[in-house]
Amino acid sequence: MQTTSSLLTTILLCLTASTLFANSIPQPHPLGENHPDHSLPPQFEIIGNNPNLDALPLKSTKVKATISGIIASVTVEQTYTNTGTTPIEAIYRFPASTRAAVHGVDMQIGPRLIKAKIQEKQQAKATFEKAKAENKTASLLEQHRPNVFQMSVANILPGDEVRVFLHYSEKLNATERVYEFHYPTVVGPRYTSPTSSGKSATETWTQNPHLAEGQNSPSTFQLDLTLNAGLPVQSVVSPTHQPHIIFSDKTHASLTLPASTDHANRDFVLHYQLAQQQVASGLLLHQGNGSPEDHENFFLLNVQPPARIESSHLSPRDYLFIIDVSGSMHGFPIDTAKTLLRDLINGMQPTDHFNVVLFAGSNKALSQTPLPANQENLKHALNLLDNIRAFGSTELLPALKLAFDLPRTEGRSRNLVLITDGFVSIEKEAFQLVSENLGQTNFFAFGIGSSVNRWLIEGLAHAGQGEPFIVLNPNDAPATAKRFHDYIKAPVLTDIEVTYEGFATHQIQPTCIPDLFAERPLQIIGKWKDQPQGRITVRGKNGNAPYQASFDVAAEASKALTNPALRPLWAHDRIRELSIASQLNNPGETQQEITTLGLTYHLLTEHTSFVGVDETPREILAQLNTVTQPLPLPQGVSNHALPAGSPAVAISTTTATSTGKSCSVPEPGVVSLLILAAASLALHRQRRLSKSDHQ
Repeated sequence: MQTTSSLLTTILLCLTASTLFANSIPQPHPLGENHPDHSLPPQFEIIGNNPNLDALPLKSTKVKATISGIIASVTVEQTYTNTGTTPIEAIYRFPASTRAAVHGVDMQIGPRLIKAKIQEKQQAKATFEKAKAENKTASLLEQHRPNVFQMSVANILPGDEVRVFLHYSEKLNATERVYEFHYPTVVGPRYTSPTSSGKSATETWTQNPHLAEGQNSPSTFQLDLTLNAGLPVQSVVSPTHQPHIIFSDKTHASLTLPASTDHANRDFVLHYQLAQQQVASGLLLHQGNGSPEDHENFFLLNVQPPARIESSHLSPRDYLFIIDVSGSMHGFPIDTAKTLLRDLINGMQPTDHFNVVLFAGSNKALSQTPLPANQENLKHALNLLDNIRAFGSTELLPALKLAFDLPRTEGRSRNLVLITDGFVSIEKEAFQLVSENLGQTNFFAFGIGSSVNRWLIEGLAHAGQGEPFIVLNPNDAPATAKRFHDYIKAPVLTDIEVTYEGFATHQIQPTCIPDLFAERPLQIIGKWKDQPQGRITVRGKNGNAPYQASFDVAAEASKALTNPALRPLWAHDRIRELSIASQLNNPGETQQEITTLGLTYHLLTEHTSFVGVDETPREILAQLNTVTQPLPLPQGVSNHALPAGSPAVAISTTTATSTGKSCSVPEPGVVSLLILAAASLALHRQRRLSKSDHQ
């Protein structure tokens, strides 16, 4: 009897443990009001009050991109299927490149194709709500961040398949003579400090539930890309995926990434290099045709920089490394950050000084004053980093304030270096802080991980008159650290001045041209009037030597005067500069200018939206309903990235019954314990029977 009691106790403990284990699997966290953004895979949120709804899953994402010279034209097709039994209003959110000029949206439901129109944001919202109330299918595309959009689709009936087409253009550039095309597929969970103020309702998008670490989205992702380089291509490679690449000739290549559920948990990155390390350089012109939609003229100047000249005299410098050790950096990102910092520190000169600030929920400085870059101090810094464990929230702003407040050594060039994945929601506040405190400091931003928040990294580098760096994996760290030190030692071009002789230009971007650290072409885009004639001259200093490059406008105009992509690209660059500087300028005036640009050039902005309405009312027999689908975490990001109260979601395997309801399949751990318990009982019974037989 005692044996039976012990066995039953063991079984009960096993079953209790299995129940506790099953109950510990995180559940979806409902949307909240105050939590945050390289980039979330598209997902739907179904609006309504019924908690037991069928989901509207994303079935697939297809990307078709064409690169012609230095301009990429991209169409994104996303297919969703309402496999449920009730009509829905759905919201889905998805990432885009920070440089994407979104100029068109279409939605197709069955045979009906709905072309969206651009309207002021509140007007577009009202148009959408009116259509929804009239039982019309409608779509609304809004921007939450320059790299995160939201589409709302109302009155989708059971069995409907929804296809959404997004059209955008972007400029490409070469860094160290290597071109990059970047397509974001996923964005990690964003942290918002509880002390942040002034958050609008648009911030609630950031509090989506995420899938558990390592779980992929059930939807597929595929990409087809055509490269028309215009010059012979030397190499084409993706450091993130393994596409199938075919060259039709020396200047043309096609890439295919087959549909798979494994592709969408990290951004797609493509690198290509022209033969003999060439870089496309020259002047592109577009002359409007006089119509209301195309009555302006635009130009894009792409200037190949001179080769870097190593300086024989290196002035002593101060380096302040600001390192993110929050929960989202746990694992692969912090390991990459450690490798990067080690390479950065080892690359310093004996005359340099340095300091380190670590930050998560709080921050800590290695020293209150800059330390000489000797072996003892270098070892101390590396030991400090090796002993930290990435955990907690991401309080970036206090860390930046501390860094700017730390004393500097007089007579030394100061360089602040931020290392982070960028999973925060206070981008504009960070831009403002850096701009207001920069002084004589250069600010460099390193983005770490497979799906970096590039808007933060690029924006901070822009505000800090430095350079952005992206490190996808630890193997990239040594080469990236070397590039950084090359930039610091010898900028490619300084004191840059551009003159326009006999060529009437206006509204030029960028308005201020900083020193060029990287071997990257200088790109200037603007408008022109009258005749395409005259000369553009770029002057500067390459080391101590003067540099000059000239372009004959009439000669370039004789080649081509039709490049319509320049129109939205100019407007996008202007909007981007206004958005980064909006905290420093009059917010009301900035908002009005961005709104006008969005409406005039038919572009998605934070103040203009695309709205499309199918004018045929549909028969809606039931109330619209809601559920939020979780997002996969970016590759290499752990559950530590999730904020408190927002646990990871485990996907349950379900099978459909004849009634249309689903039957949950128990977790494998629970099944195993149940089998073990049953086997133990059977074995115990067999032994008792055997014992009684012998008696």
